[in-house]
Amino acid sequence: MRVEVRKVMCRRDMDDFVRLPRQLYKGVAQYVPDLESDVRHMFERRHNPGLDFSNIQPFVAYRDDKPAGRIVGIINRRANEAWQQQVVRFGMIEFVDDAEVCRALIETVERWGRALGMDTIEGPMGVTDFDKEGMLISDFHLTGTMNTIWNPDYYPRHIEALGLQKAVDWVQIRIEIPTEVPVRYSRTAQYAREQIGLRVVKLSDKGCDVRRMARQVMHLFNEAYKPIFGFSALSDQQIKAYLDRYLPLFDLRMVPIIVNERQEVVGAAITLCSLTKALQKANGRLWPTGWFHLLKSLRLKHEESAEMLLVAVRPDYQGLGVNALFFDDLIPIYIKMGIRWAETGPQLEDNVRELSQWRPLKPAYVKRRRCYIKNIRTEE
Repeated sequence: MRVEVRKVMCRRDMDDFVRLPRQLYKGVAQYVPDLESDVRHMFERRHNPGLDFSNIQPFVAYRDDKPAGRIVGIINRRANEAWQQQVVRFGMIEFVDDAEVCRALIETVERWGRALGMDTIEGPMGVTDFDKEGMLISDFHLTGTMNTIWNPDYYPRHIEALGLQKAVDWVQIRIEIPTEVPVRYSRTAQYAREQIGLRVVKLSDKGCDVRRMARQVMHLFNEAYKPIFGFSALSDQQIKAYLDRYLPLFDLRMVPIIVNERQEVVGAAITLCSLTKALQKANGRLWPTGWFHLLKSLRLKHEESAEMLLVAVRPDYQGLGVNALFFDDLIPIYIKMGIRWAETGPQLEDNVRELSQWRPLKPAYVKRRRCYIKNIRTEE
């Protein structure tokens, strides 16, 4: 039977969309599932303020009337305006090892995007830069993380056969936690404190207005990430939604914030203990026992690795020792907590300044992932 791609129009369709990865990756040790409730919330305006400036449409592919793939078409109007482009993004793509299914999914989003005036398709991308992005093209044997995409090795093969080409690549940095802070970091951190007047503060500090400081951090991300591929600034509503959702999850010891002498936030690093094993045990569902695995990992017995989710430095403070202050603060905390290794989120391969800061820790560059692009002005 031919492949049929249908718009998600009702709860039953959404159930097929949400549950497909559970069927596709059953028994795959490297896969880290999203919480199914988070996936559903992506399409609900009250949970996802990004829908205020985005068109979004999920689709499910069926073969023999059984779900065989899924994809989301996204038009981020704010990003298109900022980058002066007409791009339809595809995201959350999953499919069985079937070239016809992959083709049907991509071509569906191409037609949907063209109908709305778009001339280019890019992906995998999300509504914002904080969503999962980039298709894994190497190190398929390594376990994924809570904030990244893991996919089988046949995904890029089928995508590239459709004429999609590289737009950008990201890599992740994996480090072993040293037994002490490397001298290069400690000396640079001391210089930043004594000569530039920078210091580390924590949201857990006495008298800290947590929400106010956290909002400043999010606005810093808007400023620091502005030049980064595909980024569009978070709205106040998005910032509130992110803080409501994620702030309670963090161990505030693991979130160093750098302020200058005027108490302005000039740097921030968002890190937390890995939730990989907890999410795998939850298998995408909070109930009946998924909540327990997550709570245990967050509050009782954390995993031996950390995820360095986001790092940002205000542009006028880059190269002035802010990154050294992060390491000088975090490494002793990681050692005390028994964290043995850490992994960053995806870093653009051409961001030389960002990648070079890791050299004293003898980093491994792993999990290369790619955003693909294709001109869709005319039907093929």
